[in-house]
Amino acid sequence: MIVALAVAPVLVVTLLIGLRGVAAMRTTSDFLVASRRVSPLLNSAAVSGEYLSAASFLGVAGLMVKDGVGALWYPVGFTAGYIAMLALVAAPMRRSGALTVPDFAEARLASPSLRRLAAVVVLVIGALYLVPQFRTAGLVLSVVSGTPYWVGVAIAGVAVSATLALGGMRAATYVQAFQFFFKLALFIIPAIWLLSQVGPEVREQALHPAEFTHFAEDTTLTFRVGATLDVPEGVTVVEPDGTRVPVAAGEWQIPAGSTVVFPEGSRAPQLRGEAAPGAPGWERPLLDLGDTGYPLLGTWAVLVATMLGTMGLPHVIMRFHTSPDGRAARRTAALTVALLSVFYLFPGIYGMLGRVLVPHLYLSGATDSAVVALPAQVDTSTTGAVFTGLLTAGAFAAFLATSLGLLLVVSGAISHDLVPGGLRQLRVAVLGAAAIVVLLALPAVRFDAGMLVTWGFTVAASTFCPLLVLGIWWSRLTAPGAIAGVATGLVSSTGAFLFTVIQPPVDGWVGILLVQPAPWSVPLAFITMVVISLFGRPPPWSTAAMLRLHLDEHRRFPFATRSAVVRDLGHSSWSARRSSAVRRITRRLVR
Repeated sequence: MIVALAVAPVLVVTLLIGLRGVAAMRTTSDFLVASRRVSPLLNSAAVSGEYLSAASFLGVAGLMVKDGVGALWYPVGFTAGYIAMLALVAAPMRRSGALTVPDFAEARLASPSLRRLAAVVVLVIGALYLVPQFRTAGLVLSVVSGTPYWVGVAIAGVAVSATLALGGMRAATYVQAFQFFFKLALFIIPAIWLLSQVGPEVREQALHPAEFTHFAEDTTLTFRVGATLDVPEGVTVVEPDGTRVPVAAGEWQIPAGSTVVFPEGSRAPQLRGEAAPGAPGWERPLLDLGDTGYPLLGTWAVLVATMLGTMGLPHVIMRFHTSPDGRAARRTAALTVALLSVFYLFPGIYGMLGRVLVPHLYLSGATDSAVVALPAQVDTSTTGAVFTGLLTAGAFAAFLATSLGLLLVVSGAISHDLVPGGLRQLRVAVLGAAAIVVLLALPAVRFDAGMLVTWGFTVAASTFCPLLVLGIWWSRLTAPGAIAGVATGLVSSTGAFLFTVIQPPVDGWVGILLVQPAPWSVPLAFITMVVISLFGRPPPWSTAAMLRLHLDEHRRFPFATRSAVVRDLGHSSWSARRSSAVRRITRRLVR
């Protein structure tokens, strides 16, 4: 009941803000970029609220419980990516005048084919990022309230699609800004309360990790997906009639939907293929993916994916288009780094305490719920239930804030880039995309949310990062080179993921580069773009397009006469393209 009372206000406020945005919704620009009138402070709060997804609010601590202290490199990469974006992307993207990343791609290179390919990439990134948001909403609500998994997924889908269809980007901005400060408070206050309640013994255990080998109390585990456990001697379970029954040593196949009760003092089985929380190397400040024995390579793979992927996330890039000008976009990025840095001081607290108090969650693959499971382990009274409700409300705010931005770019890719339409079509695309994501999230419970999100970052790093960096800073980039590079990055990264899903017998450093292909897929995309472009010739208007990205919007065009610019643009096919961004840039260039 307390959990329901905590989640309900988050949903109600989200919908009410969506209703408030209806009056300001008249054009596609209103829907997608809030008419470009969002101040840097409000925008940075909205960016931070959008960026702090389920992977940040719950996933980092869950990965830390399972994989060790090295999981803290994830937030390092998440935040460092904004520094790179501040330096390379934020202001030029705003000056481009585009509404979406595919819009920018056609405006810069005059290629409708590139625009369509970029829209497909947006859909892939959106699916990889949205599914874990809805998946974790269903998982968390089921863990803390006992509802079926699909209930949380459906609630998240309805709330997000209704808010966005009603209010568009303006509603999303206010919701995300509100929810950032809401999440920040509901993440910091419970962390301080937990540290004050656990006592010196638990704090000592958190600082000196020991392998999880025995259950400290009677523990009930629900396996929402099937699991294969390796059982040592001494494992016992409690039957429904209360009798204790030993489990035979060896392999134990547990079917999905099973509930197992382990009594206090029983030996703990091990999840096949995973080291137990607190095992040797858990406290090592490197990330050994899959216990392959290559922690430095695993750490670099995650950092490349998260840092460069941040520069290519379409929902983050679209956020900068809501700024009044390039200078405001740069200020937004700088403020975002500061706000994110405050939040990321605290996931480590939940991860360390989770390793001591709820290490058993790794057996059922539910470490994503470690954050919301901690208060009940510390205090079984009403106070513990209240803090569980507050953390659940914060988690739902994380799901909703991130899903708003992602669903917006997905609907924009469908209704603005692939099949251009008006405001009504955008709203229909929002509802349709939300329904599809809900259907995809229902069977996705067996996937780790942090892994899916990292895959989304990897696709963004392998496709949009090269496109944006070279498109903004290299005048010799050509449309064929950009198409070849984006396609290469998309095929290489998604191909590696699909190969991993079938679980081939590959381990060692090759296994790491399949699970996290960014160290080779990103350079491959860059090299492909450069080599193919060098075999071609950029159009004569490419210099004018580049200057538009780097000159102050409030100054006149200094390096060419009005007639020269008109001549260059007029003799190209660029000005004839259907992209509204292209026509808008052309007009601004010749003012």
